[in-house]
Amino acid sequence: MKCKLSDICDFRKGKVEVENLNTKNYISTENMLPNKSGITEATSLPNVSSTQEYKNGDVLVSNIRPYFKKIWQARYDGGCSNDVLVFVPKSTTDRDFLYYLLADDDFFTYSMATSKGTKMPRGDKTSIMQYEVPMLDFCTQKKIASVLKSLDEKIELNNAINENLEQQAQAIFKEWFIDNPENNEWSTGTFSELIKSTLNGDWGKESPTGNNTEKVYCIRGADIPEVKAGNKGKMPTRYILPKNFATKQLTDGDIVVEISGGSPTQSTGRCTAITQSLLDRYDSGMVCTNFCKAIKPKEGYSLFIYYYWQYLYGKGVFFSYENGTTGIKNLDFSGFIETETILIPPVDKVIAFDDYCKSIFNQIFANGKQNEHLAVLRDTLLPKLMSGTLDVSDIDL
Repeated sequence: MKCKLSDICDFRKGKVEVENLNTKNYISTENMLPNKSGITEATSLPNVSSTQEYKNGDVLVSNIRPYFKKIWQARYDGGCSNDVLVFVPKSTTDRDFLYYLLADDDFFTYSMATSKGTKMPRGDKTSIMQYEVPMLDFCTQKKIASVLKSLDEKIELNNAINENLEQQAQAIFKEWFIDNPENNEWSTGTFSELIKSTLNGDWGKESPTGNNTEKVYCIRGADIPEVKAGNKGKMPTRYILPKNFATKQLTDGDIVVEISGGSPTQSTGRCTAITQSLLDRYDSGMVCTNFCKAIKPKEGYSLFIYYYWQYLYGKGVFFSYENGTTGIKNLDFSGFIETETILIPPVDKVIAFDDYCKSIFNQIFANGKQNEHLAVLRDTLLPKLMSGTLDVSDIDL
């Protein structure tokens, strides 16, 4: 039997004072991650007195561009922007079941199909509440949620391990190269001295067209957080000129930098390192988009540049290298790599750091690959459990 989404949940309507929020419990579409990957910490709070509240257990869904599949189940109370929908389960609905119901690809497909607007589609709240869902008793709901949650808990554990590993690498970088008292004896220079070459991006065509026959995967700025976390990402397939691929192909050790985009609170300059482990997870070559640029470091300097770049990004340095007045900010990439002064340590210390951090990178991507398999299993089971194709009646909780 089927019922409407409005039969099992409501939209939360309360407000919370922004002065009672912080960057950890404020959620906007900007710090919700695509492809059901949860959230990151916000970079700032909204300039308003109050905003939409959410409570522990509520399900938050980004209502802008539903195809990004941004969803998160709250672990605590907080506030969110008006572009985030907050779903509250009714008394007969298990809150974990509601989360997985809304995490089903069918829901995002429906939300997109009934959305309004073309350039920036928004889900229609009235239509969303008309979405048809299975009518299941509370016990069955809990069993379905339990099966799926066990997979998500393993994914979350791997993500926590990866975050810890990344923090370790950043701490080691700072200890070796920023706080090291020996650095007074090191030379100063710029990133340009450590870079062999840079690559422009490409976007090509959506399908083979004319001479655009080379199939590639394009890494975008939106993919950077996922790739940094060890995940494969959702890079779109494009077709470019074979001669362009020959000069723009990404290889192990390259660094991809977002040069256009950002927001008032998030600068351009986000970056991620390209590893062989990432490249091996795709069946064709990889390039970056036109909104990004790739760095080919000199031998041994890849991870040194990567972590130095991240260190400066965390200090907000890139805001001073931006221009643009139409909403899309552009990074003065050449100006940054040629004028930003950095400390350049002895090459043997750089190589030692590179060797040390490679093991950390390998573990991060190994955990990410396991998460990929777990997510595929979860997403395969989800619609089958919801439709009753797989029976959970024999599961004893």
